[in-house]
Amino acid sequence: MTDRLKDVYVVDAVRTPVGRYGGALSGVRPDDLAASVLGALVSRTPALDPARVDDVFFGNANGAGEENRDVARMAVLLAGLPVTVPGTTVNRLCGSGMEAVVQAARAIAVGDASIAVAGGVESMSRAPWVVPKPGRAFPTGHQEMFSTTLGWRMVNPRMPKEWTVALGEGAEIVAERHGIGREAQDAFALDSHLKAARAWEAGLYDAEAVPVDGVDPARDECIRDNTSLEALARLKPVFRQNGTVTAGNSSPLNDGAAALLLTDEDGLRATGREPLARIGTTAVTGIEPQYFGEGPVEAVRRALRKAGRDTGDLLTFELNEAFAAQALACLGQWPGLDPAIVNPRGGATAIGHPLGASGARITGAVAHQLAAAGSGTGIAALCIGVGQGLALVLER
Repeated sequence: MTDRLKDVYVVDAVRTPVGRYGGALSGVRPDDLAASVLGALVSRTPALDPARVDDVFFGNANGAGEENRDVARMAVLLAGLPVTVPGTTVNRLCGSGMEAVVQAARAIAVGDASIAVAGGVESMSRAPWVVPKPGRAFPTGHQEMFSTTLGWRMVNPRMPKEWTVALGEGAEIVAERHGIGREAQDAFALDSHLKAARAWEAGLYDAEAVPVDGVDPARDECIRDNTSLEALARLKPVFRQNGTVTAGNSSPLNDGAAALLLTDEDGLRATGREPLARIGTTAVTGIEPQYFGEGPVEAVRRALRKAGRDTGDLLTFELNEAFAAQALACLGQWPGLDPAIVNPRGGATAIGHPLGASGARITGAVAHQLAAAGSGTGIAALCIGVGQGLALVLER
């Protein structure tokens, strides 16, 4: 370990177009999705000897299907990197991809690595059903099967019931708690779709989006640039009979992967490239599980405080939009934040939320936006199921 922490740079960041549930990427195994972005990332830096990658960190929220047995290591092998390159998989649910970035950056900062890849992957389309083992051998009755696509399953009966509500019900609770109505949520969702559509049309995602071999959706599949407030208003609430949370103002179920190349100064010289940004401070916080949507509020405050910044100093802010209700609840608690800088190229309501990949996607998005601007400070943040928030500051 070194006497002082090293600076950590984002050299490059890539992601797949995000596929809809059962869509273009549903035929691709999650370990192959992870290998796809890993291979693309390394190939974009031809001066880098892949054997110099000290470790690969990947986030994944499921781990129950084809991504089992350490998907990061599987991605290394499937991408054709040298077998000497190790890999580890981390899980902080919706924050897993960002947690991978945090852990990789920490390893570089303390001198345990010089070059690392961090990313995340999720195939919600291919998430399996699971059956728990019976309490005794050779049962004669039927067994319950659980979907691992999203949310609670096999809940511990010791958990208070208010903690284990469905994620959408949690969004309803947050909306009610902050007085956020249906109209505001639908307007937020529409804005997200329109910004994402304009960004793709303007080529703003060209620097980061990479195709998957044999499958190449033209853009994120869930973007609906032809929707309207009237169309969104016709959708029925999903979680409460007279609720406000609908399929239109929530992030959809998705498939996708993202990856970032991180280095210290020595590693940066080995790449022969100018970095997109530098990794700054980070913070993770906890909150009551039913209020999970507000998790980023304190995490962002702490990360900015550690960086000696406030919301008025930010050039860009990528806030993962799990639900329009939770995003609006968070935005209302950061005074001085200019809403125009939040998700300027669209958010997860339109783009999608492949759980383990989203944290890496939005971190890479901030890095690319800072590089395009030439200088500035940005932050990425997510709410996390079971009541957590995670935030990461980047500088250029």
